[in-house]
Order: sequence, then C-alpha cells, then structure tokens
Amino acid sequence: MPYVNIKITNDKVDPLKKALLIKGVTQLLVDVLDKNPNATFVVIDEVNTDNWGIGGETITARRKQ
Repeated sequence: MPYVNIKITNDKVDPLKKALLIKGVTQLLVDVLDKNPNATFVVIDEVNTDNWGIGGETITARRKQ
C-alpha cells in the first residue's frame, strides 16, 4: 500500500493538473513496482510560499527579486 506525498507551493494549481499528478504517480507505481492502483495513496500538500525556502530565503522573497 504505497503512500506518496507531493508538496508544491500554493500557486493556484488547477484541479485538473492535480488530478493528472495523482493519476501519473499512481501509474508510475503500477508500471515500476507492480503496485495495485486501488491501494495506492497520493496526497498533494500545498505549501504557502512564505513557508518554503531555498538558499536561505523564502520563495515569496525570491519571486519579488
């Protein structure tokens, strides 16, 4: 029973793109690991850009540059 957690910034990713991510990751686990898609869990967490950092600064700050 695989569990995949995808974390993305909350940049208003539309529901269709999220559905495609879930479908694609599920299919990848079926194809590569022969997992049952009905027992594969995919969760998408959207993280505020103030709470996501790289290179010592937030994504919000980097995007303002």
